Amino acid sequence: MSDDLLQDAKVEVVGMAKEGMHHPSTKPVLTGAAVGAVAAALLPVVSWPVGLVAGAGFMLYKRLRP
Repeated sequence: MSDDLLQDAKVEVVGMAKEGMHHPSTKPVLTGAAVGAVAAALLPVVSWPVGLVAGAGFMLYKRLRP
């Protein structure tokens, strides 16, 4: 199952890279990244880049496995 998830994620990220803002996953993933970065900025333990990656990763996962 994890191979399927990794393959799906690869296809999704490549599609987002090729289509840019026209891809249906781009806006939700960017929104998740922004929310993660803001949340991390409010938390003293986590830096904003970690929050950005975590937020983007979470939204990408939710797009792949709703």
